[in-house]
Amino acid sequence: MGQRVDNFLLRILKGVPKSHIYRILRSGEVRLNRKRVKPDVRLVLGDELRIPPIRIAEVASKPVARPIEVPVLYEDDALLAIDKPPGVAVHGGSGIAFGLIEQLRAARPDARFLELVHRLDRDTSGVLLVAKKRSALVALHAALRAGEVDKRYAVLVKGKWRDARRNVELPLARFLSGAGERRVRVERAEAEGQAARTVFTRRQVWPHAQPPVSLLEAQLMTGRTHQIRVHLTHLGFPLAGDDKYGDFAWNKALSREGLKRMFLHAERLTLAHPLERRTLVLESPLPPDLAHFLRRLDAPA
Repeated sequence: MGQRVDNFLLRILKGVPKSHIYRILRSGEVRLNRKRVKPDVRLVLGDELRIPPIRIAEVASKPVARPIEVPVLYEDDALLAIDKPPGVAVHGGSGIAFGLIEQLRAARPDARFLELVHRLDRDTSGVLLVAKKRSALVALHAALRAGEVDKRYAVLVKGKWRDARRNVELPLARFLSGAGERRVRVERAEAEGQAARTVFTRRQVWPHAQPPVSLLEAQLMTGRTHQIRVHLTHLGFPLAGDDKYGDFAWNKALSREGLKRMFLHAERLTLAHPLERRTLVLESPLPPDLAHFLRRLDAPA
């Protein structure tokens, strides 16, 4: 055969730690033609190799993503728009084995190509785009970079929002918190922050709620990480349920009143079809948990 004894053992004893193989060689438990053998001895045809009984822990099977069924808002050969539920990460990582995209691939094993076009935070619900062709993915990424995709979100904030429409341009910068978490903050120094623009439109205000709250539409003109959340907190209108940048005491009160997550919903995307000459308007209705909370605000005290 001409193969070294150690290499031969590594090949046939798959799953056995390398350190264990060298330990049984050093201890003389491996015998070649009834004699102790060194790791670098080469085997020849007719050699008799004795290997001691070896117990190894059963190797844990590699986890497999479970298929997920989510509401489809729109689908054709190039594009899939889904209604993302809250509480689901869009991709694996940071302690999460699998995200929505991996589960979607598991649910569609025959799909040749499925890739996220953009991302939504774990607690954010609403319209999420998935490309079914690489050409569509490239075109959609180009449209996002050029600001050609109109993205609208429904948000509930603490406080009385007075402006019918407000254009907010505050640069954002990423940083690590004292606990090592990745965060974002407004950075006035142009050299430090990335340009970020959000346009807020007032929809409804509940001035007599305790505390007062306002429902807004947020139009993302740029797509920075946590842009809406950080802009709102900086303006003094923290997003309801925001566990990173919001009003934590208020969040606890909201949870007792039935709002168990962040009130941030991607309700509408307007864009040019990536491969055809037509406009798509993709809409997601307000989820039952958020709609129910608004009805509670409307109820007489």
